Amino acid sequence: MTVATRGRRESRVPGCRGCSPFDRVALFSGVGRAKEAAEIRREWEPEELIAAWTLLDGDWDLVGNKTGATRLGFGVLLKFFEQEGRFPRYAGEVPKAAVDYVAGQVKVDPALFAEYRWSGSTIEYHRAQVREALGFRESTRADEDVLAGWLADKICPMVFTDEGLRAALLSRCRTLKVEPPGRAERIVGAGRARFERDFCLHVLNGLSADSARSLWELAIGEDRFLQELKSDPGRLGLETLLEEIRKLRRAKALGLAADLFGGYSDQLVASWRARAMASHPSDFAANQPPVRLTLVAALAWSRTTEITDALVDLFIGLVSKINTRAERKVERAIEAEAKKVHRKTEKLFSIAEASLQAPEGTVRQVVFPRYRRAGRRRYRPWWPRPRRTPAPTRPACGRC
Repeated sequence: MTVATRGRRESRVPGCRGCSPFDRVALFSGVGRAKEAAEIRREWEPEELIAAWTLLDGDWDLVGNKTGATRLGFGVLLKFFEQEGRFPRYAGEVPKAAVDYVAGQVKVDPALFAEYRWSGSTIEYHRAQVREALGFRESTRADEDVLAGWLADKICPMVFTDEGLRAALLSRCRTLKVEPPGRAERIVGAGRARFERDFCLHVLNGLSADSARSLWELAIGEDRFLQELKSDPGRLGLETLLEEIRKLRRAKALGLAADLFGGYSDQLVASWRARAMASHPSDFAANQPPVRLTLVAALAWSRTTEITDALVDLFIGLVSKINTRAERKVERAIEAEAKKVHRKTEKLFSIAEASLQAPEGTVRQVVFPRYRRAGRRRYRPWWPRPRRTPAPTRPACGRC
């Protein structure tokens, strides 16, 4: 697979430490093929078979005068390598539809593919022919070390699964025209271990002595604050708000710097935070001290921000709850006073009828007479009037 990068501006990704656009394109194309790297697609449409598995002019020169199972096996190896950038590990890894299509081209019975030998001098010679024709070379131990370092520096800060790392490794080998090593899982593990070592060293260098001591006490579980730190806020109420404030103060007392994870992506920190959230005390104890401190630091650093956001939500919820209660109290008071008015409905209909008959009149001219005819000498509102507080009197000074 060829990726054009001409005319594209170089840029950096946080935590990538110099990953070029070419590397990122190769990475994401490889990540998109992660499942195919683990399991080759089994279903092929006829037009897809024609586009991917057809032997071209140069391919026929390589097939040459081979016959039988050797002829079919070589054709399958060649086209499989063109598709995946590696050789199949066993016969069942090749889709049956592809075997049948290639067998039809080389005029060999597809059943003979089961007789192809997957070890020995014949297949080694065929692999050498394919590598030479496509411009690839075998990988060496030096290549494995370089690939592990590349994974640690540029891929592990962005990809967190073994499946994604393996896909990125295969894509990188294809770009370098190197046959993928047979120990791909070992290279993935070595790259991940190297990255974790560098990442933990970066975090430890950003901790003060007091912060490291506090995190270590938190990691070994001397108190239950680690479990409290993992817990979410309880039921909406004043007690929950005060509890979250206390939790936030303890988290800030750890003294973690705001830029402790500077240079690394939020997704990476979130993955370590999730790993710490799912860890039990025994899981923390199983890790090396640098990894244990980094896990607790990622958890405390992330939870500090999350608790702050939760406090804002709790405060807003409490204010809304208080306002709702106050509104209901006022509404109940008004409703209770309204129910005390004698013949309230009759009076309201009388006011409405008078207002409709004389819409241009004033309240004194239209509404008040209705109350007088009803036996009311003057208009009195049905809602309670505020009590007047008498003005304070000054004590006699003795000279007045």
